[in-house]
Amino acid sequence: MNQQFWSKRLNKAIQYLRARPFRDTKQAAEPQQDTWAVLVCASRYWFNYRHVANTLSVYHTVKRLGIPDSNILLMLADDMACNPRNPYPTQVFNHPDHRLNLYDDDIEVDYRGADVTVDSFLQVLTGQHHAAMPASKRLLSTNASNVLVYLTGHGGDEFLKFQDKEELMAQQMADAVGTMWRDQRYRELLFIIDTCQASTMYSLITSPRVLAMSSSKLGESSYSHHVDSDVGLAVIDRFTYFMLEFFERIDRHSKATMQHLVDYVRPKPLLSSFDHRTDLFDSPLDKLRC
Repeated sequence: MNQQFWSKRLNKAIQYLRARPFRDTKQAAEPQQDTWAVLVCASRYWFNYRHVANTLSVYHTVKRLGIPDSNILLMLADDMACNPRNPYPTQVFNHPDHRLNLYDDDIEVDYRGADVTVDSFLQVLTGQHHAAMPASKRLLSTNASNVLVYLTGHGGDEFLKFQDKEELMAQQMADAVGTMWRDQRYRELLFIIDTCQASTMYSLITSPRVLAMSSSKLGESSYSHHVDSDVGLAVIDRFTYFMLEFFERIDRHSKATMQHLVDYVRPKPLLSSFDHRTDLFDSPLDKLRC
């Protein structure tokens, strides 16, 4: 028992030390080892099934493209797999053919249910946790890290709802990214958000080397893509669907760029206006590999 206990403690300590800024140049030069993802479904309740499916779909895609679970912080505000209304217990799908169970045995949820709050999300980004927070629930990124932040849920002008009882404000998001840059917690940050009036959530960010894209502009709604008649609900949103459609065409060795992604998604029938922000980034999109 003691041997197992200390072995786990040692593994966590090693993971923590490896993520510190004094890592050697060989480690920092391995992009796949230094890429992180923070994936957040901010919605609860059964009728928001699609937001959970959005997030799990992105989770599966980034894992397929090479980001390990140790570098993914997955935050789900509700557990649709165990909802009593779910006709497929312990399973979540994003397509009526039910070929891919998004809630499979390999999923690792880091924050779930009531633990998904505005404060916990901001703490993940900034690293300002209480001392007892385990390494597995921390974003251990450095100034050599590329970080993806994906958010989905219900939003409005400069806010995103969490748990249908509090809001993440655009100024809070901007402040958190500013803290990340100041504390050398990213090299490049990709911020993707799928919600109504989504572009307003990155409108106040001023920190450098941030690329942002969204499903809708100010005053616009974001729409679902298709319904699963068995589930009785929409199971994925349009923007996330078409974005993932692009990523399913590439692998980790692909030479596809962010410009290819923008060109693919922009003309799709989103029923809203795709938006992206590049003024904070100092490299052209056709030079940025996905």
